[in-house]
Amino acid sequence: MAGEPVSALPAVSDLASALIESSQAAALLLDAGLAVVAVSNSFLLAFNLPLNEVVGRKVSELGNGEWAVPQLGSLLRATASGAARIDAYEMELSRPTGAHSSLVLHAQKLDYGLDAAPLRLLLTVTDVTKARGVERLKDALLHDKAIALQEVQHRVANSLQIIASVILQSARKAQSEESRGQLRDAHNRVMSVAALQQQLATSQIGDVALQPYFAQLCDSIGASMIQDHDLISLKVEVDDSLVDANTSISLGLLVTELVINCLKHAFPDGRKGQIKVRYHQQGQGWTLEVQDDGIGMPENAEDAQPGLGTSIVKALALQLKSTVTVSAGDPGTFVAVTHVSPTHLPDVAAV
Repeated sequence: MAGEPVSALPAVSDLASALIESSQAAALLLDAGLAVVAVSNSFLLAFNLPLNEVVGRKVSELGNGEWAVPQLGSLLRATASGAARIDAYEMELSRPTGAHSSLVLHAQKLDYGLDAAPLRLLLTVTDVTKARGVERLKDALLHDKAIALQEVQHRVANSLQIIASVILQSARKAQSEESRGQLRDAHNRVMSVAALQQQLATSQIGDVALQPYFAQLCDSIGASMIQDHDLISLKVEVDDSLVDANTSISLGLLVTELVINCLKHAFPDGRKGQIKVRYHQQGQGWTLEVQDDGIGMPENAEDAQPGLGTSIVKALALQLKSTVTVSAGDPGTFVAVTHVSPTHLPDVAAV
């Protein structure tokens, strides 16, 4: 406080030094020239320094010069001038033994509340070497795990492709058209999962980018089911959405079933046409659309017996907490699978 007698200064200074010396933290009390006025026993023990080689010396002169870090000196001078303060400054300290320590430093200018009080800085040091070592070990283990997982996913994808090839060969040898059709459908379902495994194997974050996944999936379906690509085209329009692996499996199987259904029913007798697969995300909600410009739904579509593909679509939609809407296009058929975010659900009036 202004007006305090100068005789109060030594008492305050002695008290500050005593507090520093008895502190459990590794701490230094510095003057305006960055020389050490007081040091805690914790600091001396942590850095294996004798008291007489610390007090009275500048920070840059401590030890064998390992504290002579230009950036630290600049930060301390800025703190002394009041222009800044050191808050969680991290530095590497090279020990005389050759070891390296990771340190986190905090420094602030002390205010004694006296007019003639000398400038003092409090510098505290925390050794975080062990914590950083644990973090590096954890990162290394996660990296190794990710590499191992990618290798497994590559092998699974290769195995699925072999299985799909065997199924396709069986389809070609099947006697009845019905058996061939069922085996081709099974082949495409397996290839849908194989395409997903390939995407997971190249993903660095565990999520799946839907655009390349759907594109690869539709290329695979088209290669096995479209005889003349000049007659039937398959287009994919997908935003840059990322989804988790479980969601991508269900979405991929949905695309497979809906595209197969279009190819089997929309373009009879060599009819020319196009199939579009679209996906876009809005907040936590999303919409998957599959549209063709084929012959459209039969008049008695509601009375038709549902097949395996229809049952699979319904089951997948239920799993994804989504709704399926089938409507007549102009021409063709339009199917939309929609997942609405809970925050966008309409309000329900209280009963």
